Amino acid sequence: MNQLPEFDARPVAFFDFDGTLTTGDTLMPFLKFVVGTPTYYAKLALLSPVLGAYYAKLLRNDIAKQIVLKQYLGGYHIDELFTLGERFSEEVIPTMLRPEGMERLRWHQDQGHECVLVSASMNVYLESWAKRERFSEVICTALEVGKEGHVSGQIQGKNCHGEEKVRRITISKLNSRRLTYAYGDSKGDLPMLKLVDHGFVFERGVFSVSSI
Repeated sequence: MNQLPEFDARPVAFFDFDGTLTTGDTLMPFLKFVVGTPTYYAKLALLSPVLGAYYAKLLRNDIAKQIVLKQYLGGYHIDELFTLGERFSEEVIPTMLRPEGMERLRWHQDQGHECVLVSASMNVYLESWAKRERFSEVICTALEVGKEGHVSGQIQGKNCHGEEKVRRITISKLNSRRLTYAYGDSKGDLPMLKLVDHGFVFERGVFSVSSI
C-alpha cells in the first residue's frame, strides 16, 4: 500500500534579509566587491539619473535594479559571480549583520523551527551565506544566465519583492497548515507579514508585532 507523504508540522519562520538580518542594503556593497572601488564609483556616477528617478519614485524598483545589474555585472560568467559571492558572504556580510535579527533567527532554530530566507537580494551571494547559517531554503532574486554561462544583468522572472514574495511562498506551500512567522523591515515586506500568523517588523531598534 502506498504511504502518504509525511507532513512537516514544524512552524516555519520567513526572514527578509536586507535591513532585517543586516543593518542595510547588501546589493551595492556586493557590486563594489565585484568590480572594485574605482570602477564602482565611476559606474555609480553614470547611473545617478537612474538612481535619482528611483528614489523620486519615478522608476519602478525592478526596472532600476536591472539597469544597475546590467551596468555592473553584464558579461560576467555566472560561476565567477558565485565564487565572488561566496567570498563576499564570508568576508563582508558578517560585518553587516544586525544582532537583533540574528537573535530572532537563532531563537527559531533553537526551537527546531524551519527557517526560510526570502529576499530581493541576489542568489549569487545569498545561497552560500544561507547554507552556512542553516536556512532550509532560499527564495530570492536570481540572475538570468545565457547559453555560455554569462549574465546580461537581466533577472529570472520577477524581482523577489513585495507581492512577489507572497506568490513564491504560496506556490512553495511552505505556509500550508503550519504555524508561520515572518520578519521584515520595510513596506516591501508588508505583504509577507500579512500572509503569516505572526508578523514582526523592525522599527525603532526593535522587532514589534506588525500592525497591518
